[in-house]
Amino acid sequence: MQYYISHYNKECEITFPEDFIIYDTTLRDGEQTPGVCFSLNDKLEIARKLDQFKINQIEAGFPIVSERERESVSAIAKEGLNADILALTRTKPEDIDAALDCDVDGIITFVGTSDIHLDHKMHITRQDAINLCETAVDYAKDHGLYVAFSAEDATRTDIEFLKRIYSKAQECGADRVHIADTTGAITPQGIDYLVRELVKDLNVNIALHCHNDFGLAVINSITGVLAGAKGISTTVNGIGERAGNASLEELIMALKILYGKDLGFKTKYITELSNIVSKASGLPIPYNKPVVGNNVFRHESGIHVDAVIEEPLCYEPYVPELVGQKRQLVLGKHSGCRAVRAKLNECELDVSDEQLIEIVRQVKKSREEGKYINDQVFRDIVKKISKKE
Repeated sequence: MQYYISHYNKECEITFPEDFIIYDTTLRDGEQTPGVCFSLNDKLEIARKLDQFKINQIEAGFPIVSERERESVSAIAKEGLNADILALTRTKPEDIDAALDCDVDGIITFVGTSDIHLDHKMHITRQDAINLCETAVDYAKDHGLYVAFSAEDATRTDIEFLKRIYSKAQECGADRVHIADTTGAITPQGIDYLVRELVKDLNVNIALHCHNDFGLAVINSITGVLAGAKGISTTVNGIGERAGNASLEELIMALKILYGKDLGFKTKYITELSNIVSKASGLPIPYNKPVVGNNVFRHESGIHVDAVIEEPLCYEPYVPELVGQKRQLVLGKHSGCRAVRAKLNECELDVSDEQLIEIVRQVKKSREEGKYINDQVFRDIVKKISKKE
């Protein structure tokens, strides 16, 4: 058995769209994390690993930003990956031309649609925004691109206006429209309502780009798809502006294990992919980060370890090998005889029962004195006690 989850999950009737996809924006929105700047080699390595993971679409960058950005996006587009390569553009012909020069498969073109964005960032009217959408989608489709139109700050946009601008994108031939929860300010109930309302009036696929300001990006993404959306935006390790985006690894594993929706991703590469992005971004992975954190499959508490030795799924919802991790039994103040005996066996050390009890005491004492019990410290403790007899 590779996983063991709550049987109550099956009591709820849920239906996923048959053809929804995951597209990843680590190389674009992820790089917009303050202080992060990927090199060309970083971008290529991440793109290749995402492709090996079997991601559907890779948003490779924002070509108009700089010449080096264009070179990176172009290099990824020329890699011959199985994933479709997308680029971000504003609703401006020069932005779309920059993407075309990179030979990408498609673009995500965006404009702010909430009143606060229109008034204080764009300084335009709602009709102006619709006109920009029309011009950009028409221009991109005329040049043979896959086109996704994104309404920035969609979750704080008047719904009737949102329907109007998405309808215009649909009319112009957009392949998909995006709900950007730009400030992470919607609840799962809100996203359910919004997607269902839009699905009623639109015949174009809807995708979700959720930010994580309130820690709801993953559940908002799943809720939106259950309501009828056909796409989800993610980033590896959930990196991105402010609190980041929907985490690729959390989303994929929640869908696969909790919801029983296996999208065919090669999950054994998750930890490797996470480490590559962590190193390239300079952002360490929190020890308690779901799926990829160092503590996710580590156990110290004696009661827990006793059970894990006999049946790991007592304290793990799925086995670590599914995501390229390994189980670790850690010695410390909460360790008991069984955990120490397991460590002795691992180190091929043999002691008497009396020595075992004393080793447990010394392990607890050493940890409480501030010493981390690594293999060398453990061997020293065993050696010291063995010499007493």
